[in-house]
Amino acid sequence: MSVGTVSPASHRTTTVCVAIAVLILIVAVLGMTIGAVSLSIGQVLDGIAGGKSAFIVREYRAPRVIVSILAGASFGVAGTFLQGALRNPLASPDVVGITKCAGLGAFLVGILTPAAWAVWAIPAGVVAGALIGATALLAIGRSFGGGIAALALVGVAIGLLAHAFMQYVMVLFPTRADQSMVWLAGSVYGSTMTDVFVLALWLAACIPLVLIAAIRLDAGGFGDDTLTSLGLSPGLLRGGLILVSVLLCAGSVAAVGSMGFLGLLAPHAARLLVGPRARHVVPASALIGGLTLSSADLIGRLVALPNEIPAGIVAAVVGGPYLIFLLIKEAGRHD
Repeated sequence: MSVGTVSPASHRTTTVCVAIAVLILIVAVLGMTIGAVSLSIGQVLDGIAGGKSAFIVREYRAPRVIVSILAGASFGVAGTFLQGALRNPLASPDVVGITKCAGLGAFLVGILTPAAWAVWAIPAGVVAGALIGATALLAIGRSFGGGIAALALVGVAIGLLAHAFMQYVMVLFPTRADQSMVWLAGSVYGSTMTDVFVLALWLAACIPLVLIAAIRLDAGGFGDDTLTSLGLSPGLLRGGLILVSVLLCAGSVAAVGSMGFLGLLAPHAARLLVGPRARHVVPASALIGGLTLSSADLIGRLVALPNEIPAGIVAAVVGGPYLIFLLIKEAGRHD
C-alpha cells in the first residue's frame, strides 16, 4: 500500500462511524425536544445558548442525553473487550455476571449506608461489586482449567447467584428496596450535570487502558498455545482485557444502573458493519452503544406518555430475542 492511501476497511469504518455519529446527533436533538414541556429544535438551540429554555435543556434534558451516550459507549466497548478475552460471541458484562455483581454492590451499599453517603458510597459499591465478581470469575474459572467455556459458564452462575441474593435482600428490606427498583432496571432518568462530569472523568481516566487493550485485542482471538509461542501470557492478556471491561462497566452501572444486553448487541453490530479488526470494531462499538442507549431512552419516553419506561427495559426487549437468535446460531454452527 502506498503512503497516504486509505485501505477499503478504514474507509468503510470511517463512513460507518460518521453515519452513526450523525444518527446519535439526531436522537440527541429529539431527546431534548421531548418531555412534559415540548420544545422545538429552535428552542433547544436557544436553551443551549442560554435562552428562555436554558434551565430545562441544560439541567434536565442535556445531561440525560449525554449520560445515555457516554454510558452506552462504555457498555459497548466493555462488551467488545469481554468477548475478545473469553473468545465467546455470547459474552457480555451482563451475561457473565459482572453487571449483576456491580448492581448488587451498589444495592447493598444503598441499603446499609445513610442516604447522605450515597453520592460516593454507591459508585464505590459498584466498583467493588464489579471487581469482586470479575475476581471470582477468574479464580473459579481457573480452578476448572481456565478454559473459555469454563469462564463463560462460571460467569453465568455468578450472575445468577448475585441476582438471587439481591432478591433475597429485597425481601428483607422492602421499604429501601422499592427506591432502587428503577435504578436496577437501568434508567437515565434524573441524570444531572454532576453525573455527566463524573462519568466523563471516569471514562477519560480509562482511555489509556482502553488504548492498550485495543492494541492487544486482536491477539485475544488466538489460542493459549499460540499466545505462549508469541511470548504473550494468556492469563495476563485475558485478565487485562477483563479488567478494562470491568472498569468501563462499573462506571456505566454507577451512572445508569444495571443496563443489560448493550455489551452484547454493540460488538456484534460493529463486527457486521466494519469487520473484526480491533482498530475498527472498538470505535464502532462505542458509537453503536451510545446510539442504542440514547435511542432506548427516547423510545421509553415516547411509548408510554406521560409516563416513562426505563431504558434498560427497552434494551432488554430488543436484546433478549437477539440473544436467543445468537444461541440458535451458535448451536447450528456447532452441529
